[in-house]
Amino acid sequence: RVQLVESGGGSVQAGGSLRLACVASGHTWNIAYMAWFRQAPGKEREGVASIHIGLETIYYDDSVKGRFTISRDRAVNTAYLQMNSLKSEDSAMYYCAASSQFLGARANRDYVDPSRFESWGQGTQVSVSS
Repeated sequence: RVQLVESGGGSVQAGGSLRLACVASGHTWNIAYMAWFRQAPGKEREGVASIHIGLETIYYDDSVKGRFTISRDRAVNTAYLQMNSLKSEDSAMYYCAASSQFLGARANRDYVDPSRFESWGQGTQVSVSS
């Protein structure tokens, strides 16, 4: 079993930046992908970015391309989400997730399909004021 703990959320003005971190523990050798999802009040959870731990194949949702960067540090079992040029619509609870499944050699929408991820963190709040 994998445990995930997020950090780095907070309040920022539009145009600002935040860096989220997700530390994995437990059966980390099972992790193939780590991803970031977000959920705003009254909206469904949506995938933001995902990375294959070994190949570093990356998928971004169109809404964050060019602004967000996902990365990972295998030595410390941590995934990061650097968020730049934040907008008010980026405000949400951000969740880290891990998957042991094979989601494809090339980045595709399966990389951010919540049903393909077995482990979830508790979330970290991001609030962007305009």
